[in-house]
Amino acid sequence: MEQHIKIRRAPGTWVVRAGGAVLGETSGALELSEGDFPPVIYFPPEDLAMAFLELSETISVDPFKGSAKHFAIHTKSVVIADAAWSYDEPKEATEALRGYIAFYPTKAAVEQL
Repeated sequence: MEQHIKIRRAPGTWVVRAGGAVLGETSGALELSEGDFPPVIYFPPEDLAMAFLELSETISVDPFKGSAKHFAIHTKSVVIADAAWSYDEPKEATEALRGYIAFYPTKAAVEQL
C-alpha cells in the first residue's frame, strides 16, 4: 500500500512561522503527497531555528511512515504543544524524510515564498 505515498523536492523557497517568530526558511524542503490528504512540507533541520523546538514525550505511529517524535514550539509569547513531528527511523517508503521536520497547519504557518 506504500505506492500512495510520493516524496519529491518541494520547488521554491519555504518558510515556517509560529507564535510571531520565523522558525525557518529553506529551498531544500521535501513535499510528501499521500492519497487524498493535502501535501505536507518537510524542512531539513539545519534550516530551522532548532532552539525554538523542544522534544515532547508524544510519539505517533503511522503504518506507512513509521514512528514520529513530536516537538513543542517555544517563542517569547507562547508555547505550542506538539506542533511539529519528525521520523528518526522511517519505513523504507519514506526514508527520504529521515530527520526532516513537518508542522501541523493548525499550529504553524508553512508558506511558499
